[in-house]
Amino acid sequence: MRASGPDGQPGGEEPGPDIRSRLRLALTEALKARDKGAASALRSALSAIGNAEAVDPGEVSRPGASGSIHFAGAAAGLRAAEAERRHLTEADVAAIVRAEAAEREAAASQYERTGHDEQAAGLRHGTRALLDALAGSDG
Repeated sequence: MRASGPDGQPGGEEPGPDIRSRLRLALTEALKARDKGAASALRSALSAIGNAEAVDPGEVSRPGASGSIHFAGAAAGLRAAEAERRHLTEADVAAIVRAEAAEREAAASQYERTGHDEQAAGLRHGTRALLDALAGSDG
């Protein structure tokens, strides 16, 4: 059965889960399967995405926050602990996941050059998990 497009006409595809959702789903599956290599890679990518969303305390601007600035820039008062997160596009998230995969591949190559083939294989297994989640693959 073919999905209908936004205009109700056949041929369009309903968008699948976003990259973060696919990474979380893949992480759940890796944990269930006790796949430490894939779980490690997926956790690392999700952490990198979270870090990219974080706002540097030096650039925090809280419009409407009532409070005073204290020692070392700490704020106190209503909404003092709230900070806007950066909003990443799917392209931004994809670039972060690709960078994580590239770092793992580079590390695997270094391990391989020094004769640590088992560690290299583990890193490459994690890289495949990242790229599969990025592509929306089920496995």
